Amino acid sequence: MTNPYVADRQTVVDADALILAFGDDAGFEAATRAEDSRDRGNVVAFCRWRQIERLIAVLSGPAAVGTIH
Repeated sequence: MTNPYVADRQTVVDADALILAFGDDAGFEAATRAEDSRDRGNVVAFCRWRQIERLIAVLSGPAAVGTIH
């Protein structure tokens, strides 16, 4: 998996909050929020929630991604 794009700290905070609140279903919740944003015509929020969905997948994965120090 490639490194996800992280626009700002709030992206990580939101991903963490969804993981804490929804556990294994956090990615599905982010996808639902993205779909809702798209249905309302909010492209910016749609892209943001999709980024959060991808970040959740990386954070929930078994292996580290990117450079390990």
